[in-house]
Amino acid sequence: MIRVKRVETKEELEQAFEIRRVVFVEEQACPVDEEFDEFDDESVHFIAYISGVPSGTSRYRITDKGVKLERFAVLKEFRGKGTGKRLVQTALSQIESSFEPGTLLYLHAQLDAMPLYARYNFQKVGEQFEEAKIQHFKMEKVL
Repeated sequence: MIRVKRVETKEELEQAFEIRRVVFVEEQACPVDEEFDEFDDESVHFIAYISGVPSGTSRYRITDKGVKLERFAVLKEFRGKGTGKRLVQTALSQIESSFEPGTLLYLHAQLDAMPLYARYNFQKVGEQFEEAKIQHFKMEKVL
């Protein structure tokens, strides 16, 4: 069973950071100083559990452009079980209840994650670009 919740405790935040460390720093060779940034303090974080085990995480934050969804990460052993989908659904549900219609939502999607975001009506915008040595497209939608 997948349970996704907003991070509320230091322990939950540490679990989320550990997932990001494994996925982004170890697996994808993202530099630590690019992965963990000053925006962690101002972001709303989510943690996913499968049968009580931390399995995935994400965050969103307010920017001058709108609301940016970021740092979607699922541990390898939990991929393909719907964790990413539940993380997106939970973040969108919270954002939709907290922000006005017309608010721009956007993210920088790794190429293999684009179909997931497209299922929630995010549209590819602009040209492909590299971020942390990984190819991405900006995707966005309006509430």
